[in-house]
Amino acid sequence: MTVLKTSIGRRSFLKTTALAGGGFMLSFSWLAGCKPTPETLELPKEWFELNGYLKIGENGLVTIMSPNPEIGQNVKTSMPMLVAEELDVDWKNVIVEQAPLNTTVFTRQLAGGSQSISQGWKSLRMAGATARKMLREAAAKTWQVPVDEITTEASMLYHKASGKSASYGEMASAAAGIEVPREVELKNNSDFKIIGTSRNNVDGKKIVTGQPLFGLDYRKEGMLIAMIAHPPAFGMRLKSVDDSQARNMPGIKDVFTIKTYPEDYAQQWCDVDSFPELVVVVGNTTWQVMNARKALKLEWEQFQDHEISSSTFWGTTVKIKVPRGLENSTQHTRVMTEFSSKVAKVVRKDGNPEAVFKKAAKVIERTYSAPFLAHNTMEPMNFFADVTDGKAELVGPIQTPEFMEKSVAARLGLPLEKIDIQMTRQGGGFGRRLYGHFLVEAAVISQKVKAPVKLIYTREDDMSFGVYRPAYFAKYRAALDADNNLVAFHVNAGGIPEGPLFANRFPAGAVDHYLAEEWSVPSNISVGAFRAPRSNFIAGAEQSFLDEVAEAAGKDPIQFRLDLLDRALKNPVGENNDYEAKRYAGVLELVRSKANWGEEMPNVYRGVSAYFCHDSYVAHVIDLVMENGKPRVEKVHCAVDCGIVVNPVAATNLVEGGSVDGIGHAMYSGLTFTNGTPDQNNFHQYRLIRHREAPRSIDVHFVKSDVDPTGLGEPPFPPVIGALANALYKATGKRHYQQPLLGVGITLG
Repeated sequence: MTVLKTSIGRRSFLKTTALAGGGFMLSFSWLAGCKPTPETLELPKEWFELNGYLKIGENGLVTIMSPNPEIGQNVKTSMPMLVAEELDVDWKNVIVEQAPLNTTVFTRQLAGGSQSISQGWKSLRMAGATARKMLREAAAKTWQVPVDEITTEASMLYHKASGKSASYGEMASAAAGIEVPREVELKNNSDFKIIGTSRNNVDGKKIVTGQPLFGLDYRKEGMLIAMIAHPPAFGMRLKSVDDSQARNMPGIKDVFTIKTYPEDYAQQWCDVDSFPELVVVVGNTTWQVMNARKALKLEWEQFQDHEISSSTFWGTTVKIKVPRGLENSTQHTRVMTEFSSKVAKVVRKDGNPEAVFKKAAKVIERTYSAPFLAHNTMEPMNFFADVTDGKAELVGPIQTPEFMEKSVAARLGLPLEKIDIQMTRQGGGFGRRLYGHFLVEAAVISQKVKAPVKLIYTREDDMSFGVYRPAYFAKYRAALDADNNLVAFHVNAGGIPEGPLFANRFPAGAVDHYLAEEWSVPSNISVGAFRAPRSNFIAGAEQSFLDEVAEAAGKDPIQFRLDLLDRALKNPVGENNDYEAKRYAGVLELVRSKANWGEEMPNVYRGVSAYFCHDSYVAHVIDLVMENGKPRVEKVHCAVDCGIVVNPVAATNLVEGGSVDGIGHAMYSGLTFTNGTPDQNNFHQYRLIRHREAPRSIDVHFVKSDVDPTGLGEPPFPPVIGALANALYKATGKRHYQQPLLGVGITLG
C-alpha cells in the first residue's frame, strides 16, 4: 500500500466550510513527475503541477472538479474517477464540473502530451483519500470510537461493532473541522471499484442534445462579432488598407488594424503566430462582418529576414530565425534532399556503422516524405473577450489556459490576477489549440472597441493561418550479413522547419552498429504540435522500412521485430534506450495472437506495425481488401500497453479514434504551397477520411498491467500508418514512400 505525504507547504490542502448547507469543501494540491519509493512518496514543493477540489453537500452529493481542458479525450470523466475511487464514493452521487482557471492554486491546467491521467494518477487519488480519512475521523469523533474501526463503502461510513452508520453528507460538516492528515494510504490496485470500470462521458447527454458546451456556443448580451484578415501568403505582411466601403456596410461598428504581438513582445512557446499584424472587422452579426471583410481593399508586401524571441516550454529563451521569401512545395522537396546529404548532425552512434555497411552482403536504402498537415478541428478557432480598464474576461476553447493567461496579461498590461479565462469544452484540439494567438487577438480587439467581442475564424482562416504539422523527410539504410541478420542501421531525418528524429527509440539498442542523424530547414511557415508530434511521421516511415528489411531477410515481419526486441531485452546496445523491450514485445505478441497472424485469409491483405511514444506501446494489424481496384480497410486489430486502464470505454474510444485519424491522414491528407500560399483552404481541396472509408471494425485489446497509467490520446495514431502502408504493399505489390499514400492531392516529390 502506498503512503502519500500531504503536509507539503503553502500549496498543501486547504479546507473550508461550504457556504451553504453545512457541506465540506476540500482543495487539494496536484503534483506530477514524482517517483515513489516502495513505501512513501515525498512530494517536493517545486514539483507542483495542478490543483483541483471536491465538495460534499449535506445531502451526500459530491462535486468533483476536473482541472484539465477537455478536448474530446474524456479526461473530464476519467480524472474525477481517480478522486472518486479513493474517496470511496458511489459514482451515481458524483457531479463533475469543469474547474476554472486559477493560477494561484493550479499550476498545470494543460491538455497536451497525453499526460493528464499519468500526471494526476497519485495526486488526484491523494485528494480522494484525504477527504475519506477526514470523514472517517469525523465519524470516529462523533461516535467516540477508534478511527481504525471506521470503514467506508459507496458514500457511507460504518462502525460495524456498534452498528452505527452515516452518509458522507451527514458527516460533511463535522469533517470540515478535522485537521488535514499529514499522510494518507492509497488503495491497492486489487481493491479498485471505479478505476478499471467503464463510465460514460459525463457530458454525453449534453453533447447529443445540443446543449451549449463549446466556445462557439457562448453568448453574452451586447456581444459584437469580430473577424480578421491576414496576409494571403507566408512571407508577406500588411502594406495598406482601404476600408471605406466596408465601414459603411450594414451592422459594421469598426474596422482597424492590430498587432497581436508587437516587435518588442517576448513571446511564449504557445504564442506561435506568422501573421501578427491583422485587419479587424467588428459588427453585429457574423454574416454582416463576413460581407464587410470581402469589401476590404488590402495590399500586401514581402517582409525581410528577421528574428523572434520566444521562450521554450521549459522557460529558456531562444531566437527563432524567420527567413524572407515565398516558399513552394517543389522547392521544399529539393531543399530537404540537399540538407539530408550535406548538413546532417550525428545524434547517436553505436559501433562502426560505416565500416559494416561497406562489408554488408546486402544493403536496403529507402527515402520517405510527408507534406505539411492542417489540424482542421471540427470547431474552428474562436474566443470571447470582454476587456475593461480593470480586468479581462475571456471564455472559449484553449488547451493552454495557464500559459495564455500570462500572454494576455503581458499584452494588455494588466496584472495576472485581473485575467479571468473560463474553459469551454473544445470541438477538437490535439495540438492546434496549444497555440492561443486567437485568444490574444480577441482580447486586443475587445480592448480596442471597449465592448464584449466574439472572434470567429472561418475554416479558410484557420487552414491558411499556419501552426501546421511540419513537412518531413527521412532516409533509412539497413545492412544484412550473409546470414540475413541485421547488422547495421542508419536513419537520417529532418523536416521543415523541424525534424522528426527520436534517436534513442527502437531499433536503437537492438543493433550493434547504429547511426542516427538529424537536420532541419528554416522556414517562415509556422508549425506546431500535431497529434503525436514527430512520431506521427517517423513511426510510419520506420515501420514501413522494417517490413521491407524483414522481407529482404526472408523473415516474418512480426518475428523479425520480436527477435530484435529480444536482443534489446537480453543484451541491449547503449544505455540511453527510451523504451522497455519487454513491453514493446508484449503488444506485438498480443496483436499477433488476437489477429491470428499467419492464418490464411483469401483476398485479405495484412500489414503490421508497432511503436512506442508518450510512454505507451501500441501495435496494429490491418486487414485490407480491394474493391473495384481500390483499397478498403476491413478491420484493425490493436494491442495497447498504457499501464492501468482507468476507464475502458473511454480508452477504447481513444484508440479507435486515433486509428481512424491515422488512417485518414496517411491515405488522403496533405497541405502544399505555391508562392507562400496554401493550395488547400477547405475540405473541397484538403482531403479527410469519409465515414464510408473508415474501418468496418476495430478490435482493441489492452495488456493487463499494474504499471501506473501512461499516455493514450496520441500513441494509437503513429503506428497505424505503418501497418496501412505494409498492407497496401501486400495488396498492390507497390511500396509507398510518400504521404498521402493513395496519392490524393499533391505530395512532396
